[in-house]
Amino acid sequence: MFGIRRRLATLSHLVRPLALAFLGCAILALGIGYVLTHLYRTLVLPEVFYYLTLQFVPQVWRGVFFLAVGVATLSAGIWTLSDKVVIPLDSQPQTNELLLDYRRTERPPRLAVLSGGPGMLVLASLGRTVETMTCITPVQDPVEYYYRASSLFNFEKVVFVVPTPQPMQVTFVLDNGVRVKPSDRVPHDERYADRYVVDVQLDSAVPLSEVLVTRATIDAITNADAIVLGPGSLFESIIPDLLIPAVREALSASKAKKIYICSIMTEPGLTSGFTVADHIRQIVRYGGFAPDYVLVNAQRVDPEVQRIYAAAHQTPVYLAPEEYEETVVQALDRSTGSNVMVEGAVVVEADLATAVIQLTASLEDPGKSRTVRVLRHDPDKVAAAITSIIRRGR
Repeated sequence: MFGIRRRLATLSHLVRPLALAFLGCAILALGIGYVLTHLYRTLVLPEVFYYLTLQFVPQVWRGVFFLAVGVATLSAGIWTLSDKVVIPLDSQPQTNELLLDYRRTERPPRLAVLSGGPGMLVLASLGRTVETMTCITPVQDPVEYYYRASSLFNFEKVVFVVPTPQPMQVTFVLDNGVRVKPSDRVPHDERYADRYVVDVQLDSAVPLSEVLVTRATIDAITNADAIVLGPGSLFESIIPDLLIPAVREALSASKAKKIYICSIMTEPGLTSGFTVADHIRQIVRYGGFAPDYVLVNAQRVDPEVQRIYAAAHQTPVYLAPEEYEETVVQALDRSTGSNVMVEGAVVVEADLATAVIQLTASLEDPGKSRTVRVLRHDPDKVAAAITSIIRRGR
C-alpha cells in the first residue's frame, strides 16, 4: 500500500490539471451521448448498432457496464501516468515549469577514464551513477598505487586497468631542447619554471607498433558511452597512453563522447603559457582526435590565490577570445545557454573548482610555513558537469 501511495504521490503537481481534464472529458462524453441518442431515435441504423450499443441488455446493466469500463480505463491511465517522474524542469528557484515523463535510460552509462591518480580520485564519485567506470592508468605509473587506493577508498563500480603489461618510460623534450622524465619532478624545478613540452616520447624495449595492449583496455574504450580525459597533468597523465598505437586507434574509432577536463592552472616546465586551445591541439596531435567537449573552469580566481600561484610560476588556463571558432547553442543545456567551438571541440565553461586549505612555504620567509587557499577540481561539480554532457542526446 505504501508503494502505491508513493507512486501516486508523483502526480501531486498534476492534481488540478488532471481534475480539469477529467471534468472536460465528462462534459464531452455527455455531449456525445446526447448527439448519439438523437441520431439513434431519428435515423434508421444498421442492425450491427443494436449489438454495439448492447440493446439486448437491460438499460441499468448497460450503464453499470460502461461505468465499470470507464473507471477501469481511467484508473489504468492514472496508474501509467504515475510511473512518470514529475520534477522541476529548471534547477533555478521560483520556476513554475515541470518536466513530465523524465525517463531513465535503459542502463546507466559506461565510462572509460584516462587520467592520473589524483584525477581518478576526483572522478571516483561517478561510480555511483554509472554501470561501470574503467580507469586506464598512465603507462609509466606503477599500478600498485591504484590498487591500494581502490582498496583504501572502496570505490563503487570503479575498475583500474593498465594499458600494457610491458614496462615503459616517458621522456619529455622541452622547448630549449632539454630531455627530462616525469621522475625529474619538472614542475618543482626552478630551472624549468618557464619552459614547456614540445615533444613526448615513449621508451620501449620493442617498437610501439608491437606493444601489447591489455584486452580490458580495448574493451573499456570500445564499450564506453563516454571517454573522460583528465583531470590531471596533460603530459604526465593523459598524453603517454595516447602514444600507444592500439590505444590511439581504439579511441579514434570509438563513437563514445570524448570529454576532456582541462587543467585549472598551467604546470611549470610542462604547459607554461598554455591556453585551452593549446591543450586541445596536443590531444589532436598525439591522439588523432579532437574531444567532443572540453570542460573549463570558469570560477573567478581570488587575487590572493592568484598571487600564490604566480609565485609558483602558474597562471590560470584561460579561453582566449581570439581562439573562438563559433558559438554553439546547446538546446538541452539550460544552465549555460551557449558554448563556443575551439579547435573542433565544444568548450563548456562551468564552475568546476573549489578552494582548499593547504600548508605551504611563506612568500616573505621561505623558512616558515603558512596556510593558504589553493584551487582543486571539486568532485561533485566535475561529476555533475560530466553527467550533464553524457545525458545530452541519450
